[in-house]
Amino acid sequence: MHSILISGAAQGIGAATAALFYQHGYKVGIYDINMAQAEQLAQQLGEHAKAGFLDVADYASWETALSEFSVWAGEINILVNNAGVLYSGPFEQTPIEAHQRTMQINVNGVINGCHAAFPYLKGSSFARVINLSSASAIYGQAELASYSTSKFAVRGLTESLDIEWQPHGIRVLDVMPLFVSTSMVKDMQAESIKKMGVHLKAEDVAQDILKLAQLKDSIWQATHHPVGFKSQFLFHLSRMSPQFVNRLSNLLIARK
Repeated sequence: MHSILISGAAQGIGAATAALFYQHGYKVGIYDINMAQAEQLAQQLGEHAKAGFLDVADYASWETALSEFSVWAGEINILVNNAGVLYSGPFEQTPIEAHQRTMQINVNGVINGCHAAFPYLKGSSFARVINLSSASAIYGQAELASYSTSKFAVRGLTESLDIEWQPHGIRVLDVMPLFVSTSMVKDMQAESIKKMGVHLKAEDVAQDILKLAQLKDSIWQATHHPVGFKSQFLFHLSRMSPQFVNRLSNLLIARK
């Protein structure tokens, strides 16, 4: 029985992913800063689910979480770096503390998780890291500047480690959804969400994460995986279009 540890798993995409993998016979680690909510979900799922505390911005917290989950599960096969925050609105009107917190959780949290998990993944029979990137990492988004920046960092880290860890048998992949119907996008202040809409559910992203976990490794398997038609369209358009066209299209999306 393979195991999966998910950060930020108490709600939203993380909770949907935990439930789906549990249904497919995985041992599931539900790790979150909200311990009470994580424990509630673990109890709902059953004996092969374990809740634990995890502050992704704290490296020591990662070390503790990974150690206890490895002992419980036997080995760690899949790490899903899901925990994240989003602040929207004009860059200069957003408190600097909010921008910095975005970097601490969305970027440092993923770096911490990958770094601390490496010894466990390297020694496992099957190993995969799946990071939550975003369609905001295709082109920098107005009124989502620090969030978009953080997801570009996740995209870059994913590409780097997918190459660097290949000799160790560890694939590092990401999913890139557009806006997902979770509490994260509630009261979001960005013109792009008004223009593009919210058409994905947490379960849609979870399904794509499961597909990545179950795919056989191949040199032809892409590192990045846009979720949903709009994200796929934007991703492939950005690869084919000149830079000025990409900038123009994003100007139109941001225009009020």
